[in-house]
Amino acid sequence: MRLCLFDDYRLGVVEGDAVYDVTGALDAHDTGFATPFWVRLCREHETVLPRIEKLRTRAEPKPLTAVTLRAPVLNPSKIVAAASNYGDHVQEMAPRVPDGWMLDFDIFLKAPSALAGPSSTVALPPVGDREVHHEIELAVVIGKEAAHIDEAEAMDYVLGYTGLIDLTVRGSGDRSRRKSYNGFAPVGPWLVTSDEVPNPHDVDLRLWVNEELRQAASTSHLLVSIPAMLAHTSRIMTLLPGDVFATGTPAGVGPVKPADRVVGEVGGIGRLEVNIT
Repeated sequence: MRLCLFDDYRLGVVEGDAVYDVTGALDAHDTGFATPFWVRLCREHETVLPRIEKLRTRAEPKPLTAVTLRAPVLNPSKIVAAASNYGDHVQEMAPRVPDGWMLDFDIFLKAPSALAGPSSTVALPPVGDREVHHEIELAVVIGKEAAHIDEAEAMDYVLGYTGLIDLTVRGSGDRSRRKSYNGFAPVGPWLVTSDEVPNPHDVDLRLWVNEELRQAASTSHLLVSIPAMLAHTSRIMTLLPGDVFATGTPAGVGPVKPADRVVGEVGGIGRLEVNIT
C-alpha cells in the first residue's frame, strides 16, 4: 500500500495517478492534533491498514496532479541517519573530510524540523564559501517501539519505506548541525508499506541535478544492513512509531546552488523533485 499525506494533511492511498482519501479510517481524527493522528497510524498499523483498504474501495479517486503532497511522515520524534554506509561514498569522501573518524560507520540525528515535502522549495542557508551537497537515500519508517531489539527481529518493527534527500553543509563540525537546516530533509513522495517492498536491500537509487545524473547505485551495496542498523540504534535510543531512519548515501554527492532542480528517485517507491533557491 502507498500512503500519502496531502493538502491539509489528509491521509491518502495512491494507486496509479490517483489518490483516495481514507482519512476516515482513523476514528475521531482531528486535523488540529496531527501528531497523534500520525503516530496512531504508525503504532496501530496492523489494525488500521485493513480499515484503510476497506475505505479505499468506497472513496472517489482524485488526480494526483490536483493535490499537494506533503512529506509522508509527520512530526517524527527523530530522524536517525547512517553515515559512511556505502564503500564508494567513503572512498570519494576520504580526500575531503578533515577528520578520519568521519569515514567510519556511525549514526547521527537530523532535526525533525528539517522535513520537507516531495515537491518542495529549499532555500540555501548563508554558509559562506561552504558547499551544500545532495545525498539520495532509502528511508525506513518505524511502526513499533523498538528498544534493545535483536537483528533477527528488527524488520518486524518496520512500517514501510520512502525516499529522502539528505542535504548537508560540507565541511568540519557537528554532522547534526550541518544537516538540520530547514528543508534539509525532503521526504517522499509517499510511504510504501513493507509488504510491497520485497527486498529493501535491492532498491535502485538515482539522483539528477538539472537532468545531469549524479548518483546511481543500489541498496545492495550497503555496508551495514537495515536490520543491523536498527538493532544497533535501538541499543542507544528507543525508536518510536513514526520515526524516520535514513540508511545512507552512495557515491556521486555534489554541490547544489540556487536555481538548481534536484530529482531523486527510489526504485519501487517514486520521485522527489526539489527546487533550490
